[in-house]
Amino acid sequence: MLEARAGGVVVAELISDLQAAEALWRRLEADPAVLQTPYQRFDWIAAYLRSTGQLDAARVAVLRDAEGRVRLLLPLTVQRAYGLRVARTVGDTHANYHMPLFATRDAAAIPPGDIVAALVQAGRAAGIDLYALQHQPRMWEGAANPLAATGEPEASDGYGLMLGPDPDSTVRRVFSADARKKLRSKEKRLIEAKGAVAYRRAGTPEEVAAFLAAFYAQKAARFAGMGIADPYADPSIRAFLTASASGPNPALEIYALCLAESGRVLATFCGAVSESRFSGMMTAFDADPEISRFSPGDLLLQHLVHDQTARGRRGFDLGVGEARYKASICDETIGLVETLVPVSLRGRTYGALRQGLTRTKRRIKRDPRLFAALQRLRKLRRS
Repeated sequence: MLEARAGGVVVAELISDLQAAEALWRRLEADPAVLQTPYQRFDWIAAYLRSTGQLDAARVAVLRDAEGRVRLLLPLTVQRAYGLRVARTVGDTHANYHMPLFATRDAAAIPPGDIVAALVQAGRAAGIDLYALQHQPRMWEGAANPLAATGEPEASDGYGLMLGPDPDSTVRRVFSADARKKLRSKEKRLIEAKGAVAYRRAGTPEEVAAFLAAFYAQKAARFAGMGIADPYADPSIRAFLTASASGPNPALEIYALCLAESGRVLATFCGAVSESRFSGMMTAFDADPEISRFSPGDLLLQHLVHDQTARGRRGFDLGVGEARYKASICDETIGLVETLVPVSLRGRTYGALRQGLTRTKRRIKRDPRLFAALQRLRKLRRS
């Protein structure tokens, strides 16, 4: 939990109209000097807020220096929880990272206490009790995130890697010779058994709809087998994914491995994107044993690394949570924390309780025996 201190060299304002912040926001994210994750692009945030009906709760924190220059922009929603007004980052677990946009790397070097003091001052004026800033990466593209300075470690971390200038050499670096040999063999046997395959990126509304429909069906089957609720069954989340994947410069890109003749989708991979980064949000594959034995998800992932490198993106990550396919190719662990900034006494009390909950979740998630017991309880509850 970050403690605010008096003074500071930046001043914060909370803009309550998303459209009023749009021009400033787009200028900031278009500047080559900006430090940001794809999840704080205006189009990603706007699609999420509109689809989930949270536009009225939206606030945009803008921090300026003494010369009036924008140094930091942080999208939030302000809602009531347990009798308090809590400012939260936007996107919930659908956003892997909730770091602000920093105008430059120098802006990311502003002392954490100065940022907190400015947020607290603006929060008091707006009647906010607490800022709850989840999934703050400790480091991003080599720069320290000041909002993560003294946060509480999250239950899981993120996993990523940097891409190189050449697609073929990047694939050779990321995938071992043995892994590439096995994938070539599996792709060859898949083609022999099912016919030609195609790797596609959704470029039309019809492809967006088809690939998402396949993803929903594959993911629903997976969640049912795990005995947990399907977060993608929510119509508002489906509307968000469709909206963010649409348009000439979508905030979300959807890739699929398909049978060329029938169009059957064997695997999907979707990610939030900026000009320089692909950030994996969700993936699924056809669990039919006649398909899954060819590892369609792994085939698609290898193609995706090649494609993103060819398109000039420098960063690539596979989001939050542990998984075999992440550990096999990623060489960077993106440490995540939850930062709580209390504004009122009630916010401080609630923050202390929430901090304890975060510690408990981390302990369960990182202890295989406790986590297995939790999974069993979930299945019993669902059944």
